[in-house]
Amino acid sequence: MSAENGNVSIANEPDGVTTISFYHPAQNSMPSVLLKQLADAIFNAGNDPDTKVIILKSEGDRTFCAGASFDELLQIKDKETGALFFEGFANVISACRQCPKIIITRVQGKAVGGGVGLAAAADYCLATDAAAIKLSELTIGIGPFVIAPAVTRKIGLSAFSQLTVRATDFQTAQWAKQNGLYNEVYEDLASLDAAVSELAKKLASYNPEALNRLKQILWEGTADWGDLLKQRATISGELVLSAFTQQALHSFFKNKSK
Repeated sequence: MSAENGNVSIANEPDGVTTISFYHPAQNSMPSVLLKQLADAIFNAGNDPDTKVIILKSEGDRTFCAGASFDELLQIKDKETGALFFEGFANVISACRQCPKIIITRVQGKAVGGGVGLAAAADYCLATDAAAIKLSELTIGIGPFVIAPAVTRKIGLSAFSQLTVRATDFQTAQWAKQNGLYNEVYEDLASLDAAVSELAKKLASYNPEALNRLKQILWEGTADWGDLLKQRATISGELVLSAFTQQALHSFFKNKSK
């Protein structure tokens, strides 16, 4: 896939660290094809005996992930297509949950919507001070239903409520750290990259079986998420067809083109 259409890339290091990177020119917003590639990459790395630790990151320095592709949202014309589209992020979260390897996620910039879900699906998450977060779904007539289990698991129901209801407001990276989404926050990109690299190499030197058992403990109580996330995707797939959401999406693009 060309850079114009975005891509997912995989880099394997001799020390057992596998880096999975994703990119899309529209602020790393993710169309369905990229979400499938990302889920597949996580699944494959998790089952690669040479991979001991996974780093999940995006390219660019301003936005980690702006969520779902608005272009694709506008093309949804029926419930089935809508459900399949929202299952894209569900499948990535499920891939992270089921992956037997520890996943470190590097959040270098803003995370919106599904991007917050990707951060929440990490086993350990490092970010910069620029990595503010926002769940803006209510503003277009849907909700962060698919990612809600992952986000609530990390930050709790009260913080999730604030993040969802304050749909037009960014919360700071420090807020995200205080509420448990980010484990560590760094002043700049260079410091973040150094910390991610150092942590990944340390983890890769540990007993793989111990890391696998830790992974299982970290995700205890989520065995029903396969069905749960699909149900949430169905809800979102129905709401995106509502008159409110269709008008909101068209208004967004109309204002964007001015």
